[in-house]
Amino acid sequence: MSPQPTDAVIHWRDESDCQQFAERLAALVRPCLVQGGQVLIELRGTLGAGKTTFTRHLLRALGVQGRIKSPSYAVVEPHEVDALNIWHFDFYRFAEPREWEDAGFRDLFAAAGLKLVEWPDKAEGLLPPADLRMNLDILADEQRELTLSAATPQGQRWLGALQSTAKEVA
Repeated sequence: MSPQPTDAVIHWRDESDCQQFAERLAALVRPCLVQGGQVLIELRGTLGAGKTTFTRHLLRALGVQGRIKSPSYAVVEPHEVDALNIWHFDFYRFAEPREWEDAGFRDLFAAAGLKLVEWPDKAEGLLPPADLRMNLDILADEQRELTLSAATPQGQRWLGALQSTAKEVA
């Protein structure tokens, strides 16, 4: 995936970089959620790239307490914190996009709240436009390269803010 002009490319040296990024993103997303908005973040990358690890850090930064399970087998794990609705989806096991409709997810994606989607390509053409698309790649030294792109005006604002804070941190 080659970066587009509006993409941001960020490197995570270790998990603490991932956590710091998740905390910055949570600070941007929270006001939208508090106002009853909708947020969709797509998480792409190979198995073991860090999609679920990032999600756990983001959910913690948003205030989720207790165990945060991967939705690999359940397909979706719901969370609620401070009246904020959050759904973590993992479509890895879907054989075709039709399974998304058969599972009845259309109503969840139409509702206010945060939707984090791992393996969104398995529901290709059925999901609304993602505010942010995150593609994680594992580099040779176990560092991560995160390529971010935005498909909505809201996502573009967040992308700009994340790019400027990434430069400050680097």
